[in-house]
Amino acid sequence: MNDIAVENKFQIGRVLQERGIVTEEQVTDALSHQKGSGHRKLLGEVLVELEYCTDNQIASALAEAYGVPYAQITPKVCDPNVVEVLPREFLEDHIVLPLFKVYDVLTVAISEPSNVFLIDEIERLSECSVQIVCATSKDIEATLQTYMPAANVFVIDDIIEEGALDDFSLIENIPEDITNMEEVAGQSPVVKLVNSLIYSAVHENASDIHIEPDDKKLRVRYRVDGKLYERMRPPHILHAAIVSRIKIMAELDIAQRRLPQDGGIHVLMEGRPIDLRVSVMPGSFGEKVVIRIIDARKMLSSLESLGFNYDNLKLFREKINIPNGIVLVTGPTGSGKNTTLYAGLTEINGEDVNICTVEDPVECNITGINQFPVIESAGFDFSSALRSMLRQDPDIIMVGEIRDNETASISVQAALTGHLVLSTLHTNDAPGAVTRLIDLGIAPYLVSASLIAVVAQRLVRKICPNCKEECEEPSSIRKLVDSWGIEIDHYFRGVGCKKCRNTGYVGRIAVHEIFVPNNEILDMIAQGATLKDLRIAAIESGMKPLHIDGMGKVKAGITTFEEILRVTKLND
Repeated sequence: MNDIAVENKFQIGRVLQERGIVTEEQVTDALSHQKGSGHRKLLGEVLVELEYCTDNQIASALAEAYGVPYAQITPKVCDPNVVEVLPREFLEDHIVLPLFKVYDVLTVAISEPSNVFLIDEIERLSECSVQIVCATSKDIEATLQTYMPAANVFVIDDIIEEGALDDFSLIENIPEDITNMEEVAGQSPVVKLVNSLIYSAVHENASDIHIEPDDKKLRVRYRVDGKLYERMRPPHILHAAIVSRIKIMAELDIAQRRLPQDGGIHVLMEGRPIDLRVSVMPGSFGEKVVIRIIDARKMLSSLESLGFNYDNLKLFREKINIPNGIVLVTGPTGSGKNTTLYAGLTEINGEDVNICTVEDPVECNITGINQFPVIESAGFDFSSALRSMLRQDPDIIMVGEIRDNETASISVQAALTGHLVLSTLHTNDAPGAVTRLIDLGIAPYLVSASLIAVVAQRLVRKICPNCKEECEEPSSIRKLVDSWGIEIDHYFRGVGCKKCRNTGYVGRIAVHEIFVPNNEILDMIAQGATLKDLRIAAIESGMKPLHIDGMGKVKAGITTFEEILRVTKLND
């Protein structure tokens, strides 16, 4: 192997000499420096360090030495639809770039054409015959930055033409319907870019868009299934124009760059409305923008589609049909609490009941339900809205979130005076809602008298059906699962594919625990029992903890044990 390597080094040096790029003395000097470094560097790297030649000259010489074409790679010579043929980590680790594919022949740019093992691995991963093109690692990395992390990104070069940056002072208004991409294509580059970000985020089922400036770069990330991943890196020079465009769409002050601002955008996609909640916050390198995507079509789900097991679904249905009392849904931000409440309201909605909601903001309009948005700037907060709403003769009340003593007190009084109240709280588990209400200033006896059920939930990612396969039981969890009395015959996982962006997961489903206090537990609440005692009593009375419900979904092949471990506490 060493003899071959030495032969190749001298061959490269010979090609450079024949081209008149370096002299024999310079090659000898470079070999001497390489030997002094313990052969940790390639000969070409040493020649460039000594400034005897350039990267492009080395790449061209390597191409001739190994009998492959040489090319100067730019984004315009690469087909973006082919980049996803190889995994992102592989491209970044080995500095390779798929250029284009003709039938079963994949042309790939690499900086080390002598690495036959790398070429074999590319053929294995792509399942194609591979044709090599030699290019500099700098050109390959620069092009990867344009198209990574996904191949179907919106190509920046397609929207930025020479001189186009001169038109950024005037930004057009948002089109009424951004589905017509041909119409959008005729607009200014920044308008096209922002519209494309929104369009692709909705189609990729993203819940949030993050636009994050750094010192010299700008990145855009999407949150999909609870995880952030990088979507594109627009030119840093576009940052101010992108933020201004979003501010205009959200009717914010484009001149204010020192204080946070919040707003909303309403767009149409494929004939349906999409609401966007915009948050702009100044940072060290400029304003960061986060856009929350609210797709009403996805929020209006039936209870059957939310992941309730049979017993929990039956129990939840029973409790939301009780005429008075409080039903709470708890969990961290982004755990689907509002989706569960909307599904419950849709089920009990009818012509014979008056359902009123107070929300911040109204995320989904439901026909037949009276919905009132909180307007903090006008002093119309949850407590004042709830107080006014009680004069609207409601039968069922939904409060977006119980945040303070006044809202909690009015909700409890409404429950005690013949109304069914549905709301959310931020707690770690279902029994924790009791102590949270007491912390907000509600007397324990009032909590005991009004509380009828608490649903705690988390969202776990579902195994991708396209790359799902059976796997061996992880030995590290065998004893743990046995101690819970659960028998799981088959474990499944997603190996990763294009449809799931090589994560092994697509979509999410909820895991639940439902706390329904019996008479004994109600007495414990009235007497000020501790959270630990309440939880023990709840489990003894039949409550299935979150992780037990989650393991049922592992047994059904819906999710993985790792996902349950990620979102639940396994201390029961």
